[in-house]
Amino acid sequence: MAETAEKLLKTVIDGAEDKKANEVVALNLKGISLVADYFVICHGNSDTQVQSIATEIRKRADELGVRVRLEGMDTARWVLIDMGDVVAHVFHRDEREYYHLERLWSDAKVVTPV
Repeated sequence: MAETAEKLLKTVIDGAEDKKANEVVALNLKGISLVADYFVICHGNSDTQVQSIATEIRKRADELGVRVRLEGMDTARWVLIDMGDVVAHVFHRDEREYYHLERLWSDAKVVTPV
């Protein structure tokens, strides 16, 4: 199961980076939260870019056979992509600065998947 979460994490990060997401950060929440094993946080500079990043992440998760729940695509200010073990937060730049999830989850270690 952990291997699956790691593979999904890498897939999510690759998808975000392919759509030129800014400041992609992965947080390891194991032992900190029951919500997910990992959060991936990134942002886009426009509504269109936010939607493009979220669409790419969803597409790649679908290709792995992962069930995806998506919220926030209409407004494209904060799109939440819940894939079970991995939850991606794709923000519009202004919203990311406002909510600053990295500070909220400061107990979590930043991870760099291989």
